[in-house]
Amino acid sequence: MNRGSLWLVSSIAILASSVVADETAAVAKGHQSLEWAPDASGNRVALESLGDWERRRAAIVVGFEEAAGKLPSRANLPDLDVRVGERIDAGSYFRETITFASEEGDRTPAYLYLPKGLKSGEKRAGIVALHPTGSLGKSIVDGKGERPNRAYARELAERGHVVIAPDYLSFGDYRDYDFATDRYESGTMKGIWNHMRCVDLLISRIEVDPKKIASIGHSLGGHNAIFHGVFDRRVQVIVSSCGWTPLHDYYGGDLKGWTSDRYLPSIRGRYALDPDKVPFDFHELVAALAPAAFFSNSPLRDANFDWRGVEKVAPQARRIFELYGVPGKMRITYPDDEHDFPAIEREESYRFIERWLR
Repeated sequence: MNRGSLWLVSSIAILASSVVADETAAVAKGHQSLEWAPDASGNRVALESLGDWERRRAAIVVGFEEAAGKLPSRANLPDLDVRVGERIDAGSYFRETITFASEEGDRTPAYLYLPKGLKSGEKRAGIVALHPTGSLGKSIVDGKGERPNRAYARELAERGHVVIAPDYLSFGDYRDYDFATDRYESGTMKGIWNHMRCVDLLISRIEVDPKKIASIGHSLGGHNAIFHGVFDRRVQVIVSSCGWTPLHDYYGGDLKGWTSDRYLPSIRGRYALDPDKVPFDFHELVAALAPAAFFSNSPLRDANFDWRGVEKVAPQARRIFELYGVPGKMRITYPDDEHDFPAIEREESYRFIERWLR
């Protein structure tokens, strides 16, 4: 073998070694990295295709269910049995105070907003509006709370959409919810169940186009909108205001706020408040929303959900939207504000919903 051949063989060997080293580095990162996917045998390989991503997405859902408990089977769902209490004429829409059978033995309270003036056969988008933390529950997103910038259920109804705003467990008319006697490992998973039942209710209405469903929320509602979208693929647009950051960036990795019955008690009991032990992270869930559209309002002075964590992991999540060929379906805003949903970003989120539900 001459010197040129030796040089070529050596160069190929070095290149191959470099590729192997690069691939090894890519797949050896922590479970939060979106650079790897499990192969058919469960081994980590570099994530390069939509096929790789679908396997990874399935693993993300499994990891989330390890922490939150499994989503129960949705076979043989009970009739919704919607019961209307108060009905208010709000000008351009009616607002009904309702309860519906979310499952056997439980009725979920909600507001249902129905636009006026629909033509025969006309269908509108259906939107699930999830409220932030507060004793008033659903009334907050109707504009009854002390803080402004939370009335997104009412505002979306004024724009002509069909909106349902449920109470979350332990708030509003759900204030007496008994976590100890339900069938769920976490309040989070019961919330996901209820919010999927809200979509069942929306698409049962003749006014709603079942292909045009969105979920929106601030703070508590912001991360619940993400959880909802991960499990309910009928949701085509998700808006999360002040709802997420990587676990290491949530109060500097102090996860105590996630551990009450209404959230994820396993984070304390099973994972010892250690972000590295929790088997999911938020940018994994954001990526798992693709190819649905995702809008995040992440203010620069939000003390709960650090924008710097969002900015750090956003490129990883965006890469998954790019794999689907829809990079424009992921939008993050960083207003100079506190833990709030300011008017400019809120209005932009409404236009974002309407754009992607056209």
